[in-house]
Amino acid sequence: MIIKPDQPPGDGWFEHIKTLNNGKEDWFRVQYDATDPRKVRPKQRALFFALLHDIWNWSGEDEDYLKMYFYSRYMVRTGGKAISLADTSQNTVSDATELINDVVDFIFDFDVPIKAGMYLLPKDENHFQYQCIAHRKCLICGQHADIHHVDEIGAGRNRNQLDHTQFRLAALCREHHTEFHQVGPSVFCNKYHLTNLGVKVDQATLKRIGIQGR
Repeated sequence: MIIKPDQPPGDGWFEHIKTLNNGKEDWFRVQYDATDPRKVRPKQRALFFALLHDIWNWSGEDEDYLKMYFYSRYMVRTGGKAISLADTSQNTVSDATELINDVVDFIFDFDVPIKAGMYLLPKDENHFQYQCIAHRKCLICGQHADIHHVDEIGAGRNRNQLDHTQFRLAALCREHHTEFHQVGPSVFCNKYHLTNLGVKVDQATLKRIGIQGR
């Protein structure tokens, strides 16, 4: 989202933002998050502890220790806000999503094998789909993936001359990539319970995973 101020900013805070914005003061790029105020969902609780179990299998660290480790990381990132997934928790769906996203990042960063949490992973969510693309892991099964263009780019167009940041991408292994084209988007998404397939990716990530373009 881009914010355009009605008048030129004047105080010190805006001067700081101007510095971060490469000297531009006529517009500012901001991030807007819509909070889901509902209480933590049972599925989120199940996913969190399933992923902790997978990390325990991989690392040998006690699951209670891992829980407090990720709870502590959440508190650091949120400036001291507490988190709990207990039945009596006052935390929201958005709070739990932020916590789980951190666990998902950890699993991708350290290539943790996923078994217990595989079928509970938030495959519909942009954050998880982005991590699949960034690490070239299949959105459906976790195997090594090709990068699939969800938005058709047209026959005969030179992919090396396209701006791939403008297209929705998805990470799918050869098997699931082939299946997608055989059955079509609607059947594929229904089968794997996806209401959202494909996200746009920034230029730095595209370069890191070897997608060439303009």
